[in-house]
Amino acid sequence: MNAPVLVINCGSSSIKYALIDSDPQAPRLEGIAERLGSDEAGLKGKNSTGERFTQPLPGADHTQALNAILERMEGRLPVAVGHRIVHGGEHFTQAALIDDSVIAAIQTTAALAPLHNPANLAGIAATQNVFPELPQVAVFDTAFHQTMPPRAYRYALPESLYVEHGIRRYGFHGTSHAYVSQRAGELSSRGAGGWLTAHLGNGCSTSAVWNNQSQDTSMGLTPLEGLVMGTRSGDVDPGLHAHLHRQLGWSLDKIDNVLNKESGLLGLSGLTNDMREIEEAAEQGHATAQLAMEVFCYRIAKSLAALSCALPQLDGVIFTGGIGENSPIVRLHVLSLMPHFGFALDKDANETTIRGKEGKLDSAGHEGPQVWVIPTDEEGRIALETRHCLETRV
Repeated sequence: MNAPVLVINCGSSSIKYALIDSDPQAPRLEGIAERLGSDEAGLKGKNSTGERFTQPLPGADHTQALNAILERMEGRLPVAVGHRIVHGGEHFTQAALIDDSVIAAIQTTAALAPLHNPANLAGIAATQNVFPELPQVAVFDTAFHQTMPPRAYRYALPESLYVEHGIRRYGFHGTSHAYVSQRAGELSSRGAGGWLTAHLGNGCSTSAVWNNQSQDTSMGLTPLEGLVMGTRSGDVDPGLHAHLHRQLGWSLDKIDNVLNKESGLLGLSGLTNDMREIEEAAEQGHATAQLAMEVFCYRIAKSLAALSCALPQLDGVIFTGGIGENSPIVRLHVLSLMPHFGFALDKDANETTIRGKEGKLDSAGHEGPQVWVIPTDEEGRIALETRHCLETRV
C-alpha cells in the first residue's frame, strides 16, 4: 500500500491531521483546524514544501473543516483514514477496521474518557461523510498497554468492579511509547530489550517496555493517574476526594475539574502550565516555579525507578514529547535523582541536543544503561498501524 494515509486526531473543537506517505522521506502535509463552531475557527499547517499557511473558517464544523483539509492535499488523495482513539478499554488490543460494531464498542468506553472518545467518534462520523468510500481504521492509545500482566493492570478493589465494570489500569500515550521503544531497538546496539520510556509534554506518562511490549505504565483507568502534568495532578491520595467534599463542600465535578485543569505545573507554580516559562521563572529565583520543577522531576524519576521492576533487564531510558525532547534541565534533573541505576549522561551532549533530532546522550565509553532522546511520531505510528490493519484483514 503505497498511497498516503490520512491521520486524524479529533477533539471536541479541533481536528489535527497529517497526510503520511509510506515513504518516510516523503514530505508530510499536516496541520490543525481549531476553535471549530466559533467565529474564530481556522485552519493552519504546512504544505509539501514546508511553507506555512493559515486559513480562516468562521463558523466551520468538523465536516466543513475536513473539506477544507481535503482542498489542502495537493491532489494526494489518501487510501485510508487512521483515527486516534484515546480509550479502547479491553475491547481492542490492536488497530481495528471501523464498522458499526467497532463504533458501538468505542461508545461503551466513552465513560472512561468522556473528554476524548465522544470527540473521536464525532471525527469518525465527519470523516465518513467526507470520505465515504475510504476504509477507516481506529488506532487506540490504550491498545499498546494491553500486554500488561494482571499484576500491573489490576487495582486492589473488589473483583466485581473489574469483572462487571472494567475498572482497571489501561494506560495511554500507547502510540508514542510503542514508536520510541521500537525506534530505540533499531538505533541501539541493545536491540529491543528493556526500555523505560518517558513521554513528557502537557500530558505525561512513563512505561516499561520489554521486547516491544508494554509491561507497565504510569497512567491508569484515566489519563489522570501517574505523573505531574501541565494541568493534571497525577497521583493523589484517593481519600482526597472525600476530604475536599467534607471539608470544603466541593462536588465531584468541581474536584474532577480542579485535578484535571487547575493542578499539575499550573497549580504548583501558580504561573503557567508551560515548562519553558516555568524553567525561566525558576532560573530567576521564583520559589513556586522551583518547587514545580522539583516535584515534576522527582515524580518522573520515582516512576521510572518503580517501573524498572517490570523489566528483566534495563537497557536504557528514552525521553520524548515536547518537554522530554527539548528540556536538557529536566533530563539532567531526572537522571541525577537515579544515581544507582548506572546512567552516565554526557552533559555537553545533553545541552546541545538539536530540537527534533534523535540522539544518544551517554558519556563516551559508557557500557551501562543508555540515555536516548527520540522525538515521538504518533501520527507516523498511527499511519503504520492503519496500513498493517488493512494489509492483514481477511
